[in-house]
Amino acid sequence: MSGIGVLLVNLGTPDAPTPVSVRRYLAEFLSDPRVVEIPALLWQPILRGAILPTRPRKSAEAYAQVWTDEGSPLAAITRRQAAALQAALGAHVQVAYAMRYGEPAIGAAIDALMASGCRRILIAPLYPQYCAATTATAVDAVAAHLAALREQPALRFLPSYPADPAYIEALAASVEAGLAALDFTPDTLVASFHGMPERTRALGDPYYNQCLATARLLAEALGRPVEVAFQSRFGRAKWLEPATDATLARLGLEGRSVAILAPGFAADCLETLEELAIRGKTGFEAAGGRHFAYIPCLNDSAAGMAMLETLVRRELAGWC
Repeated sequence: MSGIGVLLVNLGTPDAPTPVSVRRYLAEFLSDPRVVEIPALLWQPILRGAILPTRPRKSAEAYAQVWTDEGSPLAAITRRQAAALQAALGAHVQVAYAMRYGEPAIGAAIDALMASGCRRILIAPLYPQYCAATTATAVDAVAAHLAALREQPALRFLPSYPADPAYIEALAASVEAGLAALDFTPDTLVASFHGMPERTRALGDPYYNQCLATARLLAEALGRPVEVAFQSRFGRAKWLEPATDATLARLGLEGRSVAILAPGFAADCLETLEELAIRGKTGFEAAGGRHFAYIPCLNDSAAGMAMLETLVRRELAGWC
């Protein structure tokens, strides 16, 4: 067997669209100090006493709207991405995937790669823009697992790629194909990125600036303006603005026609399929918007996989 492995890492998902499964997932996700930067002594009573008793049921209803025969869209797409990358790289490299929260766990995936003979592993977090709450916590989980191993593999990490020409080219091709398939011509293109607390940006996280760089380069590639917005606010703290829901409401009031995409997500998931494609459309139309379309993520499309193969082969240079 090959001594080289590639581990794709995405955020994670519940095992089922049920309150019990969602509660288990949220308990792990929201207990990560990279995700919620509040001291545990203050945060855990709020999480256990106010959020976990109520939020899982509402979230489970949202997951049920996008669940597929293959399970969670995020899990299904990530599996297909791993399989497509394996086919592209060939048998001399072993490709696996893992979730930062939920299953398959990062530690178990590393163990499986090592058991099959991999002693050199590229960890590839599937986050185009770097954020401590996504990229860094994946690295943390890898480091924590390695700390318990007697024998450790040699590691490399795929860096974030917000301005990489391969990524921008793939995004532009995806948007152009999506727009060409519509039965209307959008007058506004919105790039919605996952939000984060403004405090996190003030502390030096590069995520916000990287999102703006991606949107600017995409607009240049398309030859048209791209509005930036930030979604998925949580809690009472001030988050990055403008908010996606407020942006869609404003555009609806102006009678616009909109196409929206989520460049910060490597695979479609709850935040894209339910929050944008369903709730986003409903809010936009309720405000008076004319036409609305959601353009899917790169997922395992030909453009998306060609981009991922390019990035991975670059990082594997010297190993194979």
